[in-house]
Amino acid sequence: MSDKLLHLVRHGEVHNPDLVLYGRIPGFRLSERGHRMAEAAALELAGSDRAIAKLYASPLERAQQSARPIASTFGLEIVTEEGIIEPTNFFEGKVNSGPDAAFKQPRYWHKFWNPFRPSWGEPYRQVAARVRQAMDDAWASTRGGDIVMVSHQSPIWMAHLDIAGKPLFHNPASRRCELSSITSFEKRGERWFEVDYRTPAAGLLDDAVDVGAV
Repeated sequence: MSDKLLHLVRHGEVHNPDLVLYGRIPGFRLSERGHRMAEAAALELAGSDRAIAKLYASPLERAQQSARPIASTFGLEIVTEEGIIEPTNFFEGKVNSGPDAAFKQPRYWHKFWNPFRPSWGEPYRQVAARVRQAMDDAWASTRGGDIVMVSHQSPIWMAHLDIAGKPLFHNPASRRCELSSITSFEKRGERWFEVDYRTPAAGLLDDAVDVGAV
């Protein structure tokens, strides 16, 4: 295993009793279980017996909260990184689960005219480009030790697909990016490679609410 890896860590469960797509809406914090998930991710990283040199987090509150146990465990400051923020989305604030989900309402179907872009939010290519740029910048500025970036499901999955050379268009329900999961990458020369995927909060997922992803 390389002496330097970059880990994209997803935030923990969010308190979301109305089951809305929260996107970039302020005020959405981790639930009590979400805090435990974040702790599980920090413990997993600590148990890997690898030095963590840099810690970045999306500016959104749930990502900042999820980064705190990692910061505490490794004695690091959290650097806020805009490039790994959740994408914008037309459906923010609307119900995202069950029979009343906004995407099931005919009055919103005009937003689905181009699922390949997608027409309801930030283009997939733009998301992938900004996340990979943030990864490149973090890698170049870190001389030794691993890098952790606490982000969101969509940006992490865009990086995964783009680095794997796969089409960015996909069914969001098919994403392999659980709450507080850790997706690890290594850069060899100018190319990124995905080297690991872990779900340290697997024991907390069964009853978790996870409808905020876009």
